[in-house]
Amino acid sequence: MGRLPLIIVACIFIIAFDVYCFKAIVSVFKKWKPSTKKIFGILYWTYSILLIIGVFAGIYLNLFLTLRAIILVAFFLTVACKLAMLPFLILDDLRRLFIKLFRKKEVIKDQPISEAEPISRSEFLVKAGLVAAAVPLTSLSWGIISGAYDYQVRRVNLILPNLPKAFDGITLGQISDIHSGSFYNKTAVKGGVDMLLAEKPDFIFFTGDLVNNLTNEVRDYQDIFAKVKAPLGVYSTLGNHDYGDYYFGKESSPAKVKNLQDIIDVHKVMGYDLLMNQNRRLKVDGEEIGILGIENWGMGRFPKYGKMELAVQNTDDLPVKLLLSHDPSHWRGEVLQKYPQIDAMFSGHTHGMQFGVRLKEYQWSPVQYIYKEWAGLYQEQKQQLYVNVGYGFLGYPGRVGILPEITIFTLKRA
Repeated sequence: MGRLPLIIVACIFIIAFDVYCFKAIVSVFKKWKPSTKKIFGILYWTYSILLIIGVFAGIYLNLFLTLRAIILVAFFLTVACKLAMLPFLILDDLRRLFIKLFRKKEVIKDQPISEAEPISRSEFLVKAGLVAAAVPLTSLSWGIISGAYDYQVRRVNLILPNLPKAFDGITLGQISDIHSGSFYNKTAVKGGVDMLLAEKPDFIFFTGDLVNNLTNEVRDYQDIFAKVKAPLGVYSTLGNHDYGDYYFGKESSPAKVKNLQDIIDVHKVMGYDLLMNQNRRLKVDGEEIGILGIENWGMGRFPKYGKMELAVQNTDDLPVKLLLSHDPSHWRGEVLQKYPQIDAMFSGHTHGMQFGVRLKEYQWSPVQYIYKEWAGLYQEQKQQLYVNVGYGFLGYPGRVGILPEITIFTLKRA
């Protein structure tokens, strides 16, 4: 119940915001008949109240995942549209306040912009806000329709100077941030897995966040992801969402412990080799490299369950070490400082904020103001990091510009 006060505060804010928007909309449609205004008011407030109730139900009740997704879609789009209107409404209110404070008392009516265009400044600003609200509605709706499952295969040559000859040219696939609790299209999800398998990678990494909160979210998709196989194995690690912290809280409880054990068991059932502060030796033609995986290690508010000192044990003799670590902030926060023996780290977590621009020579997303390394390949000295922008989605059930990713690496000596 720790989230309840925060949710109540958010709902109060949303209702106040709704009142503000409602009054502004009604004020500019003065020619509406009283019956029209009444019908509009009933529809407006019925929708708003049902949406808030739906969000509560989606959080606290065991709704069908598809229904919960629909509610969250509607909520996200509604809030985005109203936020787009907000600057125009605030500007109009500031203008009104300026008039009241500094104009003479005789000036009491809002004047039209010009005689040729008989529309008041207030009406112009509010209607401009309504037009602005259509922009996120259109773009974000398209992101849901087109972007959520538009899987992109990205090919990367990963140069590892100490790579044994037997591994030269071998291929590695990576997916990350499945977030199965957000999915609503099994056919599309399966299509992405088929794209990965069609690349025939020699081994595969999954770098965390199988679910949003609870293990049962993956139930309907377990068979699909169990098809992810590779000749040299599938290796995985946990992400911050896999521990149940956002549902059960930070403190341990029997339900939380069981949920985590269920996550571990699901990895086993799917055939993924889950590395929890552990390592494996990958052997090809008598030569070996190391695959290391740690539990989530994140900067700031994100949990630090990972223990690198355990993951690197007995790996000094291996010429190349590849690290699975969900959160890319771990690279700069610990790996670069203390573990120069790590040749390349593979992460996810950022999703590229599911919004931005990603071209061959240029990429931008608001998330770059939070994470210095947020998408693609990075290098510092002899150490490298690759950040996958994710297979699934969280919150906003779509993607605009930053599309879901399947990465195929070709390992090369030079």
